[in-house]
Amino acid sequence: MLFNSLHFAIFLPIVFLLYWGVTGERLKIQNAILLIASLYFYGAWDFRFLFLLTFSIFLDYYTGIKIYQSKEISKKKFWLWLSIIINLGFLGLFKYYNFFVESLSDALVLAGIKLNTSTLNVILPIGISFYTFHGLSYIIDIYKGRIEPEKNFIDYSLFVSFFPLLVAGPIERATHLLPQIKKERVFNYPLAVDGLKQILWGLFKKIVIADNCAIYADEIFNNSESLSGSTLLLGALFFTIQIYGDFSGYSDIALGTARLFGFDLLRNFAFPYFSRDIAEFWRRWHISLSTWFRDYLYIPLGGSKGGNWMRVRNTFIIFIVSGFWHGANWTFIGWGFLNALFIIPSILKKTNRTNLNIVAQGKILPSPREFFQMAMTFSLTVFAWIFFRAENISHAFSIISEIISTSLFQLPYFPEIGSTGPLFILTIFFFLVEWVGREHQHALQAFKHPDRKVARWAFYYIIFFITIFYASSASEKQFIYFQF
Repeated sequence: MLFNSLHFAIFLPIVFLLYWGVTGERLKIQNAILLIASLYFYGAWDFRFLFLLTFSIFLDYYTGIKIYQSKEISKKKFWLWLSIIINLGFLGLFKYYNFFVESLSDALVLAGIKLNTSTLNVILPIGISFYTFHGLSYIIDIYKGRIEPEKNFIDYSLFVSFFPLLVAGPIERATHLLPQIKKERVFNYPLAVDGLKQILWGLFKKIVIADNCAIYADEIFNNSESLSGSTLLLGALFFTIQIYGDFSGYSDIALGTARLFGFDLLRNFAFPYFSRDIAEFWRRWHISLSTWFRDYLYIPLGGSKGGNWMRVRNTFIIFIVSGFWHGANWTFIGWGFLNALFIIPSILKKTNRTNLNIVAQGKILPSPREFFQMAMTFSLTVFAWIFFRAENISHAFSIISEIISTSLFQLPYFPEIGSTGPLFILTIFFFLVEWVGREHQHALQAFKHPDRKVARWAFYYIIFFITIFYASSASEKQFIYFQF
């Protein structure tokens, strides 16, 4: 079920009314309603996916209890590694098996050996990377003694499968979400209104900005061999805006939806394109994944405690693994490697935590220095996104080689370039709203002046009707991160 679908527009109010309309033992019934709704939400994609999801839930629920009950370290490790191996085994089978088989076959061909290989013709289960990481963090936290296992199976199942975050995050922690699941919740009108505003802005990002940028990004990347460097650079810019609007739009809808039910999910984006260096960008982009790798991979590897070699090694490991997490393609590994290269200088010079505050905080405009820093960081990000979007490594290099050629100085042109005017205006509007809201949890929180109620609601209705207009004139498009 897509957030930007009519199906979800009917589903959400029904669940909301059932959830807040219950009486008696409210908490148990509310959690049961959310669990049933979450399983329906997930099963609406393909009911077969439910078998893998429920197996993953049973596995980590059981192994979490066994880890806690085991008195000997060896037994604790056995149950921990059993869960890790099975979880990553399923993830590897569905997501990476074909990649490894094809890569091995290609490598052997280069060595003069031809190997008959067979690949799996399977559908990648939606959200498997996300709910696998939910379960892994849970059992690791039990093993480390940070939490005790959850005895209530319904509550644990809801933690893993809560529908707003199930298919594309944020990647939640048991320490953050489980206490909220077990706590009595009362309807909070201001919180619900704020949730609706965040949903509205998320839908605008997805339907108006991302989906329209996707049309032109796809046109340019799919026909890159016949286009100039300036046009290819324009395509990279379209994709840069598309992926941010698409993924942060999903996160806004997820967080806003959770607020309707009294939950506070982990923030996933904090206006990353206003970052002044790559380190700040990664503190603001896909925050739940970045912090997951920091806590469960980077720190266990030694973090920054060792010398420069250890810091460089660990940084490359987490960025390459992060790239590989995104998909079974060398382009994602290249994207991760590039980001590691970009961030290494600041780590070696220990300037990676320089920009911890919000850019131009309390000011209308950034300083010339801040503007230059943001422009440089954005340019590096656009360059890296070329690898993320390209079909393969050679495709990425062919695009880059054309961009750095003399054709970069030609006027951009592709057959549909004349129709990009409205999108250009809407994109400027989008970034202006994001800039104004950069000191808040989401952009529309900035527009809450009590003396400007009419203007504020007129602004909301403008966003709403623009979104409805574009939604009605185009087909429902899947979110990019559903494939990860």
